[in-house]
Amino acid sequence: MTVPQWTILSCLAAASGVLMLLERLGMPTTLRLAFKGDLKRESRWVAQYGQGACTVVTALLIWQLDAAHRHAVVPLLAAVFGTSLLATILKRLLGRVRPGREGAGVFLGPTWRHANHRESFPSSHSAAAAALSVMLSMLYPPAAVTFWVLAILCAALRYLLDAHWPSDIAGGIALGYATAHVVARGFGLA
Repeated sequence: MTVPQWTILSCLAAASGVLMLLERLGMPTTLRLAFKGDLKRESRWVAQYGQGACTVVTALLIWQLDAAHRHAVVPLLAAVFGTSLLATILKRLLGRVRPGREGAGVFLGPTWRHANHRESFPSSHSAAAAALSVMLSMLYPPAAVTFWVLAILCAALRYLLDAHWPSDIAGGIALGYATAHVVARGFGLA
């Protein structure tokens, strides 16, 4: 039995909203781990899942090793990079301050200048990782669990390293999931 895509997307969006409300009510949402340096060094590779170099290498490997799925390389790139672009636009429009910074959690509103401290919602790492997992899961269903484990690890690291609020991560996953499905449909893959 498969769960309808709109159900998954609705649950992700609702989770992001509930987490945002809990964050506003003062729920502790950062871990402030003392061993972040070790965690960062040991997990650097998984944090790149869905990012530019990883996505391009993935597309090149599909192109070189799987002629049956070459047609999906452009949609895969469009889904991941399109998701990243949308996440960046939303970050600039909303201006949510990252955890551990002055004004943490506050939405400052639009700006088109890059200011990392105010680009928290949605998590673009989580969004891109989710988009890549959606696309790869469509192409290689037997490996879907592996792709999603990588995406969840990438997203969890954003929280563990105090780079994002839990709602940023849930919102990013929802954005990546939705964008990848729209792109896949647009290219006739879904």
